[in-house]
Amino acid sequence: MKFPNIEAERGRKGWTKEELVKQIGVSTKTYSNWQDGRTDVPCARLVTLANLFGCSVDYLIGFDRHDNESA
Repeated sequence: MKFPNIEAERGRKGWTKEELVKQIGVSTKTYSNWQDGRTDVPCARLVTLANLFGCSVDYLIGFDRHDNESA
């Protein structure tokens, strides 16, 4: 499963991939594997990402496509 909303939120914050992975405590390779759909994002990391971005986990995984429209 791919997670385009994670990349969208990273872009909205203006963070590089390196800045984001440092904040969430994973390697760049791990993050790339998530983005390419090779591995799933662990629940704990999804919660961390949602807190960093100020959105819901549902939005990040694509269940709620309208979560950040007003942001």
